[in-house]
Amino acid sequence: MLVAAIVVGVVAVHVLAWRDTEFSPAALVQGWRGMADFLSEALPPDFTWDKVLRPSIEAALVTLYIGLLGTTFSIPFALVLAFLGSRATTSNTAIYQAARSILSFLRSVPDVVFALIFVTAVGLGPFAGVLALVFHNTGVMGKLWAEAMEETDLGPRDALRINGASGVQVAANAVLPTVLPQFVGLLLYRFDVNVRSSLVLGLVGAGGIGFLINQSIKLFRFDQMVTHILVVLVLVVAVDQLSAVIRRRIGA
Repeated sequence: MLVAAIVVGVVAVHVLAWRDTEFSPAALVQGWRGMADFLSEALPPDFTWDKVLRPSIEAALVTLYIGLLGTTFSIPFALVLAFLGSRATTSNTAIYQAARSILSFLRSVPDVVFALIFVTAVGLGPFAGVLALVFHNTGVMGKLWAEAMEETDLGPRDALRINGASGVQVAANAVLPTVLPQFVGLLLYRFDVNVRSSLVLGLVGAGGIGFLINQSIKLFRFDQMVTHILVVLVLVVAVDQLSAVIRRRIGA
């Protein structure tokens, strides 16, 4: 009976989602003409060096830099909140709950929303994107690091506490050495994600190649848009491969 109730509930939720999102495969099939017109205007891509390809590569580097700085500058904040928000390193319930609340808030606000806020504060450009990623990534990475620390072996921690070690000493000598490889792996994963996110931030005025993609769409230059997307593809693949190589070396 319980399984049947769960199945019925899941099906009912999907029916409601289908209706409220106006999901319609028939509408997609009927729109084939618009899709055909789009493809005819988008292909072949425009690889003009001075006007399209070179600005696209330069903007892609800015996107990479946004993701890099957004990840790097969030490390100290995420690390402090992770230590305060982990049962492995914090015994004070009030501090633990406060740190967890901050992490939950930063994680729950999308980076695009942070970007819109900082665009109004510091103006259009990559700086707003970096700030947005710092805030959002602090919440995500702090939560991941806190969970990793809570999964460490209790033995070394308890041994140090019994011998009078402080919380900082326990964290530095028992917890951090154990989770350091996992910390680095999670950091590389977040860097990969942040590079992709910085592309979306460009669509709301935070600079980078996302801004060029948005501009191409507004000007109906879909051939230039495809060029920018191809450059993004190369960037994402390169970052992914680099991260994979580093993770394999850490694992070895």
